[in-house]
Amino acid sequence: MNWWANVADPQPRIGILVFPGSNCDRDCAYVVEQVMGATADVIWHKASSLPPLDAIIIPGGFSYGDYLRTGAIARFSPIMAAVTRFAEAGGLVLGICNGFQILLEAGLLPGAMLRNRSLSFICRDVHVRVENTATPFTGRCAPGQVLTLPIAHAEGNYYTDPGTLSSLKAGNQVIFRYCTTDGQTTTEATPNGSLDGIAGITNATGNVLGLMPHPERSAEALLGNEDGRLILRSLLDSILSGRYAPKPVLAS
Repeated sequence: MNWWANVADPQPRIGILVFPGSNCDRDCAYVVEQVMGATADVIWHKASSLPPLDAIIIPGGFSYGDYLRTGAIARFSPIMAAVTRFAEAGGLVLGICNGFQILLEAGLLPGAMLRNRSLSFICRDVHVRVENTATPFTGRCAPGQVLTLPIAHAEGNYYTDPGTLSSLKAGNQVIFRYCTTDGQTTTEATPNGSLDGIAGITNATGNVLGLMPHPERSAEALLGNEDGRLILRSLLDSILSGRYAPKPVLAS
């Protein structure tokens, strides 16, 4: 099956997954169409295959009510097998908040999410520093640029073992770190207690990104902040470049 949409199509197609409890899928569909100028394909979690797509967004929310732990049940939804094949074939996947948690549970990204340090739900704007601009998701950012993005989560405290953390650093896979307004990474600037101030990481090949802040909630001037647009437009640039088209793979 070839998941890549036709490059001649002036509107790239981006799939947006929907699980029971997703609540940011419509926000993502809106920014895909109104901010990115692409076509949004909303995909129910019970689907077992993907239509032709240029990228996938796994949105935020509370999939399956966050029972057991965040993302633990969604990881077994039928659509995730197709997402895994898409990612392994080189397709671009962006997981936002609950989407990041699902990617961790599915093994598409390393590590796990713990309860916030405060044990409370946090919903506010934070500052994150761009650590790596050589990714399909950060091409429009400057190295060390500080972005203001909103968070809304109770389990955003990223954790992994020392060996995996060293590997993430060595591979430049830490893409965003929480920081102060002037770009300093401090304990106080990390709202959830996340290890090493991590707010977002990629897989080793760089085509899968998970981040806790919500770029779709800060993508238009009407919302008072357009910093999230940089991430979304970077994704669109990468799609249009043709460099990240997934290789054709037969569905199993």
